[in-house]
Amino acid sequence: MTGDPLLLTGELDAATDRLLRSVAAFGPADAAGPSLLPGWTRGHVLTHLARNADAFVNLLTAARTGEDIPMYASPQARTADIEAGAGRSPAELLDDLRAGSARFAAAVEAMPVEAWAATVQTRRGPWPAATLVWGRLREVEVHHVDLAAGYRPADWPDAFAQRLLHEVTTGLAADPGAPAMVLRFDGVRHEIVVGDPEGAPTVTGPAPELAAWLIGRSAGEVLTVTPDGPLPTPPEWI
Repeated sequence: MTGDPLLLTGELDAATDRLLRSVAAFGPADAAGPSLLPGWTRGHVLTHLARNADAFVNLLTAARTGEDIPMYASPQARTADIEAGAGRSPAELLDDLRAGSARFAAAVEAMPVEAWAATVQTRRGPWPAATLVWGRLREVEVHHVDLAAGYRPADWPDAFAQRLLHEVTTGLAADPGAPAMVLRFDGVRHEIVVGDPEGAPTVTGPAPELAAWLIGRSAGEVLTVTPDGPLPTPPEWI
């Protein structure tokens, strides 16, 4: 999902503001409560989001300077940082997340136009630097849902949900183990085909709910299947 990263900065700012408002309402029990991610409290999710912002700053700096700067020092350091920060107070978690988000915004602002064409090395392989703003937006929106604090996929802006849906289905199209299916947005004629459509079920619903189901953030309760039957089982998302 490339696109013009600067066109996404407004969406990222709005998504970050929504996330910060949710976190600002947390009390100690809220921060220590379970998230939707197995084994992680909300404190884990928030610490991950703060450290992810710093990791993306590293990648933007690498793109801007040409230096070989890793996203994280190591997988072990990433895990240790999340564990170390997860038990902090709501105020500390909020301040850390706000500061990390501000550092990311400053790093985006510092990028010269030509640096967006660079390739950077992420945990999942090489990415064009131009995808990093989208990558951060995706982290913020999906993990906001993972906080299990009242923000749901239905709250995602349509533009974000449709970008996420197209990104996920592009990945499914390249996965020989993905089930064939036709995805249809509610109220529109647009369809996305995964695999061979001949005989494949059609899954219909709002774009945010389709995307949430495909990435494992929803059981697809509001989706319908034609012909009548169970939903396909999509492979595990990143």
